[in-house]
Amino acid sequence: MNDWSLQSKKALVTGGTKGIGLAIVKELLELGAEVLVVARNTQPIQGRLKHSANLYTIDGDVADGAFRKALIQKVTENWGHLDILINNVGTNVRKKMIEYSEEEYRKIFETNLFSLIEITRLFHPLLKKSGDGSVVNLASVAATFDLQSGPPYGMTKAAIVQLTRHLAAEWAADRIRVNAVSPWYVETPLTESVLADPERLQKILERTPLGRVGQPEEIASAVAFLCMPKASYITGQNIMVDGGMSVKGL
Repeated sequence: MNDWSLQSKKALVTGGTKGIGLAIVKELLELGAEVLVVARNTQPIQGRLKHSANLYTIDGDVADGAFRKALIQKVTENWGHLDILINNVGTNVRKKMIEYSEEEYRKIFETNLFSLIEITRLFHPLLKKSGDGSVVNLASVAATFDLQSGPPYGMTKAAIVQLTRHLAAEWAADRIRVNAVSPWYVETPLTESVLADPERLQKILERTPLGRVGQPEEIASAVAFLCMPKASYITGQNIMVDGGMSVKGL
């Protein structure tokens, strides 16, 4: 049964204060991991999970280079290694491509992609020290399909999926597995405005064989599984948690 556990594993989750990120934090804690949550404001999660002895938080922006270095130092001093890295931070601005300002699409790339690249690279030595490291990148079905959610968002998620494949091959010798999880529409603060539109919601449900949107906990369970010893032969994969959307034709 220990293969289905994350007991005593050291995990870092970026953007873990709401939505899918919060659900991932809860799942990892329930499976016995020690979890460090990184977000610009971690106060909301401190209130919700204040009774968990294995929860740690640090406020900061992973897009800030100085903060990333400070974060690495903190994890090194307190844990000495890292077993699990969950790259969950993400943002979006939904527009047509010609409506974006350069500042807007650059911010999406900086938040969703470039900060992920840097934090993952920086944590490589600590993941290698684990001897059984696992990186899970939160991508999206927008990496593969046009969701009318804005091209920059889909572009960053597609890049994350490809980065996942490259790192899985490159870091396998260091006993680090790298996978991605791509959700379809899930009830989170980021999708609230979209799901509140009855016409858009109807289109989403018609496209989904299971006939409903997902819940954050359903994404979290897939993420947690990929971190477990039971998933020890899985790397370089992009798992779509989408209620069957990606396989539906007529």
